Amino acid sequence: MKSRLYKYIAAIIFCTTFFAQRSDAQFKEGAFTQNYNEPGDTLAKGDSVTKVFSFKEYFGGLSHKNTIKIGTMFAGSVVLPGTAQIYNKDYWKLPIIYGGIGTFAGTGGYYLHRYNVSQKAYDRFITQKTAFEAANGYPYPFDAPLIDYKAKTTGTWLLVGAGLVYWGSLLDGVACYESSRKPDPGRAALYSALLPGLGQIYNGELFKVPIYWGCLACSTHFLITNNTNYVRFKRIHNEATDPDPNISGNVPITGETAKWYRDVYRRYRDYSIVATVAFYLLQVIDANVFAYMHDFEVDDDITIDFEPALIAPNSVYALNVPASGAQNAVGLRLGINF
Repeated sequence: MKSRLYKYIAAIIFCTTFFAQRSDAQFKEGAFTQNYNEPGDTLAKGDSVTKVFSFKEYFGGLSHKNTIKIGTMFAGSVVLPGTAQIYNKDYWKLPIIYGGIGTFAGTGGYYLHRYNVSQKAYDRFITQKTAFEAANGYPYPFDAPLIDYKAKTTGTWLLVGAGLVYWGSLLDGVACYESSRKPDPGRAALYSALLPGLGQIYNGELFKVPIYWGCLACSTHFLITNNTNYVRFKRIHNEATDPDPNISGNVPITGETAKWYRDVYRRYRDYSIVATVAFYLLQVIDANVFAYMHDFEVDDDITIDFEPALIAPNSVYALNVPASGAQNAVGLRLGINF
């Protein structure tokens, strides 16, 4: 195998060095003037780079004058919830989306406001109590007001509910998008972005779901554990280096030891963050790529062939050499059959 590889390399060097009369003949004009956009794509600029987002395309799709890509629809829905339902003509879902988000968010804000009021009242009581006892020398005769922690919990969960309604509107818009391609790569990627593993389920690759979920669960577990230990040793380091001997004297380890553990767990926490993000992005990319490759069939009949070739130039080359003055070039042609 190595001997054949050496022969190929030697043949390439030999042909390009001694037989190529004009190396510019190997650059066909088609490679530099080819337009890779769709013939009917009016949103592209005449080269291989198309616009990522077009407001004209987006608002034209909302008015049902043209179709829009699923990525454009999703980006608009992220900024303005419900626009995907307008494009999909599911108008009856709009009151549910805005009513749900508004109700959960408004009620949650009310309960959090109640918690903040009770917290401020308690802080004022502590300030008054401290000043009174310092001035009079006996205990403050009033009881402390209660902090409404139940309102805080209720308000937090209601805001989570508003977030779930928002998330559900995005997922519904992606699921109801009409596409002629099965599976649709954009839909698969957005499924995995909204819910890890859902794109793999959409592609019919169920065996990948426990793999990605396991990787994300492990990296998240180490992230939480390392962050907890980092906060713990950060607190211990602060106490060990406190100038008050009543505080620093009760710490069982030295400040240097606490600092070493703090830095170690902070570094491990950062590694865990990188791993979690990497696994998340990997499963999104995996869903998109394998949706693209769904119809790509590869059998055992694959051959690769090298052979000498005489490359004749067209009318114009990459170096703008006229066809009348151009000469042929001898090169090596690579053929792949599958």
